This record gives sequence, structure tokens and C-alpha cells, in this order.
Amino acid sequence: MVSKNGLGSLAVVLLAVVVFAAAGIGLFVYYPTTLTDLFGILFALGAVLVGLKIGGNVAGSLFPGYNVAEVAVDGPITRDGGGGPLPSSPGSTPADDIVEQIDRADDDENVDALLLKLNTPGGEVVPSDDIRLAAERFDGPTVAYTTDVCASGGYWIASGCDELWAREGSIVGSIGVIGSRVNASDLAEKAGLSYERFAAGEYKDAGTPLKELEEKEREYLQGVIDDYYETFVKRVSEGREMDAEFIRDTEARIYLGESAHDLGLVDELGTRRDIEAELETRLEADAIDIEEFEPERPLMARVGAGAQQVAYAFGAGLTGFAENREFRLRT
Repeated sequence: MVSKNGLGSLAVVLLAVVVFAAAGIGLFVYYPTTLTDLFGILFALGAVLVGLKIGGNVAGSLFPGYNVAEVAVDGPITRDGGGGPLPSSPGSTPADDIVEQIDRADDDENVDALLLKLNTPGGEVVPSDDIRLAAERFDGPTVAYTTDVCASGGYWIASGCDELWAREGSIVGSIGVIGSRVNASDLAEKAGLSYERFAAGEYKDAGTPLKELEEKEREYLQGVIDDYYETFVKRVSEGREMDAEFIRDTEARIYLGESAHDLGLVDELGTRRDIEAELETRLEADAIDIEEFEPERPLMARVGAGAQQVAYAFGAGLTGFAENREFRLRT
């Protein structure tokens, strides 16, 4: 059975072909010139092909066939994908782009459900929460699924979806927060460097790598980690309707998909095909058509992204050394 959108698309394509064919024949057959006497038929056929292409694009815009949007979260989660003056990993996920894609899918009247692909080890806390909030406000069923890794910030995001699917061998969990600092005070001393403090506020330079960490600073930084952790536990507890104490008892462990399912950390185990069948049932549709939503970037931004990948391959070794991050916090 052909859908209404399918019939509309076919009509637009046929109309475009007829219009461009008529134009091609009129220009190159009935009103020939010296050159068109030789190439008129060829040009007429070319006009038909152009019409077919343009008609297909117009039909796709007027009568989109998709009813499910897919948005992918791949790699470490950061605010802007690690962008900045120094080269960054091209495999990281810019949270603002993901939020924009989910919101665009939510505004698209053809989209009835959201499929959120999560293959990420986690990343920055607030960007992860921004993606979770976007998934939570999507008006329709939201299904998160992972084939490889849905850990830490990835699981934070999944807590904003209606359900989470995984494979038997997927890595799931790591519900915890980590902060880290490099203690370079001994190295600085050997190099003849010393740390001289100019700061307003007792804890302003807590975590600075060129000096030993005082006990009260250690307690202060651990308190920040603990606050973030309690927020993480609360998000998962409320979003997935799980007991907060059970979440704490996992001690940020990771689990394979089958074990995660047995513990209730995953709702269903299955393949992508299984998920599509479930969506067909949920949407009461004869079939579903999934459209991958990607960031809307101008040409120069796409060129810049390619250049960034080259820069990363050339200078990745310098990035971690040169980054000015004294105390790093991530899920």
C-alpha cells in the first residue's frame, strides 16, 4: 500500500520530469541552432535528468518519508567538541550540536519518536545534563540504545529517555564522577621552578599542579566531586525510577549488557532491528523510516572541521601537555 506522502512525492517527481523534458525538447529540438542540431537530443535527456534530480529534492522536502529521528552521541562529551585554539580529538561529541539536533527533531512535525544512539564513555558533567534535558523535553517516545559503551555521562543522558536498550556485550554503568590533577611540584623543584601565589580567596588556586595539595584543599575538592555525584544519583534515580541507595551500591562499576539488564540498569537487550520492530508497534505504524539528524553547519565550518582533524593528527601529542587545566572534572 502506497502512503499519502509516497504518492505526493511521486507526483512532484513526475511533474518536474515533464516540465524539464518539455523545456529541453522545446529548446533543443523544435527550436534548434547549429550546435543544438548535433547535441539537442543529448541536452534534452540531460534536462530530464536535471528535472528528476530537482524534483526528487523538492519531493523530499515537501513529502518527507521519515517518522523517526536518530541522533548519535559518539565519543567523549564536551561543550564544544573540544574546540579551541589547540587541536582536539575529532572523535569527541559537542553537546550543543546534539541539543540542537534533538530540538530540531522535536520541532519537525514528521518526527513521531526519537532514537538516541549512545556510544560514549562519558565526559563533562553539565554538557551531559544539557543533552539529557533535551531528550527529556522531546515530545514523543524516546529510546536510547548502545552497541558498545554507555557509561558515566552516557548513562546520565540515558536517564532522560523513556528506555535504554543494549547488546549482551555492551558496557553499561560507571555511575560516578571523577576529578583529577597532576602533581608536578617535585618536577618543578628539580627544574628549578617555584610557585608564587597571588590569589584572592583561600581556595582560588586549589588543585594547582605546581604546589603540594593541602589537606583542607583536598577535602574541599572532594566535596565538589561528592556534590556532583549526588546530583548524578538523583538524575538516574528519578529518570529511571530506581532506588538511590541501589545506585550508590554499584560503586560506579561497569557491567556487561546482560548483567546490566538483570540489575535493571538496562530495559531491553536486542539489536537495532529489534528496536525498529518495537518502534513500529509503539507508533502503530506499518513501517518506520529513520532519518539521521546531523548538525547544521555552513560550508566553512565543515571545511574547518576537516582541517581540525589534520591538525589533531599532527599535534595531538602537544595538546594534553599544553592545556591549562589544573583540576579536571568529568563523569
